[in-house]
Amino acid sequence: MSNVLEGVHYFESILDTVGHTPLVRLRRVSRELPCPVLAKLEFFNPGGSVKDRIGLAMVEAAEKEGRLKHGGTIVECTSGNTGLGLAMVAAVKGYRAAFCMPDKVSSEKVNLLKAFGAEVFLSPTAVAPEHPDSYYSVAKRISTERPGAVLMNQYHNPANPDAHFKSTGPELWEQTKGRISHFVAGMGTGGTITGAGRYLKKMNDKVQVIGADPVGSILKHYKETGEMSEAHTYKIEGVGEDFIPTATDFSVIDRVVSCNDHDGLNMARSLAREEAIFVGGSAGMAAWVALEVAKGCGANDLVVVLLPDTGERYLSKVHNDEWMRDNHLLDPASVRVGNIAQGKTPRLRTLIRLEAGEPLKRALTLIQQHEVSQLPVFRGRDVVGTLEEGDVLRSALADPPSLERPVDAIMGPPLPVVGADEPADVVTRLLASRHAAVLVERDGGVTGILTRFDMLQFIAGGDS
Repeated sequence: MSNVLEGVHYFESILDTVGHTPLVRLRRVSRELPCPVLAKLEFFNPGGSVKDRIGLAMVEAAEKEGRLKHGGTIVECTSGNTGLGLAMVAAVKGYRAAFCMPDKVSSEKVNLLKAFGAEVFLSPTAVAPEHPDSYYSVAKRISTERPGAVLMNQYHNPANPDAHFKSTGPELWEQTKGRISHFVAGMGTGGTITGAGRYLKKMNDKVQVIGADPVGSILKHYKETGEMSEAHTYKIEGVGEDFIPTATDFSVIDRVVSCNDHDGLNMARSLAREEAIFVGGSAGMAAWVALEVAKGCGANDLVVVLLPDTGERYLSKVHNDEWMRDNHLLDPASVRVGNIAQGKTPRLRTLIRLEAGEPLKRALTLIQQHEVSQLPVFRGRDVVGTLEEGDVLRSALADPPSLERPVDAIMGPPLPVVGADEPADVVTRLLASRHAAVLVERDGGVTGILTRFDMLQFIAGGDS
């Protein structure tokens, strides 16, 4: 029988496509820095994250050791990405899969695992690792109760850092031709930074390995003091810990930099809007730390940051304005003016306006009917002035016949006009100065108005 695939380039399974992810230069978010910053884009892996690398490595190690056999179940406690990497391996190799996750993970991650046929068990986030309801404890319980089940134990599995020593590290060295001077990666299990960092230091012991840790995690404190501390909850998923994973070799890590939820999550949004790189919150955190590191570098340095996963798993969280606003994390710089104007209720979205030459009594009527404080005055398509509620009322009370005079007589200068595609912090700065409102321009015409009240409502997450 002839081989119809002879000469055809293809892979035997999806698992053969893991690794060899690209480096992309961050340009806009790093434009004022003294050295280049390159991002290792791990969402190019088939499962969309860096964890594809260890999923395959840990399963192959368990098979080689004879712990995982045909018909067995792969068990793991995961924030989602390791689970997906393992779920792919389970699907290809014919294993069952059961994953335990903290309840703070996004619904997208849960649904993805289920789509691959895995069982998912959610546990409360705010419990200690030793608590029987923690996702660590639940995973251990499942692995001991089910015949043929094996806990992958990524936090303590030497196959985790070894996978990065064999793949991620060599890729970084080859792609940068050995010019990499600083390597930045988030810390969770510690496998990525330990394995890749160990390889890079083997090739050049002067390479600086910097960990990124969310505020609330204990890893930075442990690196600096060698002592445990109390962990606190935080919103960034998949990084940081409340215990010390043995997969982490702190001797490889030169220093750890903390990043809070606000800076990390908004950096993830900035990467999408400014670099067209769509990643999750932990990637935003790592990128923020990398930019901080680059500020202290020289022109001949080369900073590389590993961005672990795709933003598609966080559409209901970091990339959702309402969720960010509800959690008081939204940075106006990451939101467009037009989005805020469009988000107002239909009644308030309509621009109430006057034409030059109309009588003041018309302005008074509009103020009373629509309960507005500012009225822009137009001459055709051009904004020529502004009527303030107080000025109209003062004129009407002091001189009632003035209501028949044209609005031009008492109008003030026009309000500032801001494009709908401008970042919202432009409006915030204008409103924080002497302006009570700004006009919104779209497609060459003024279509809306934003007041201080509108901005406060937007930031607070309430209805306009």
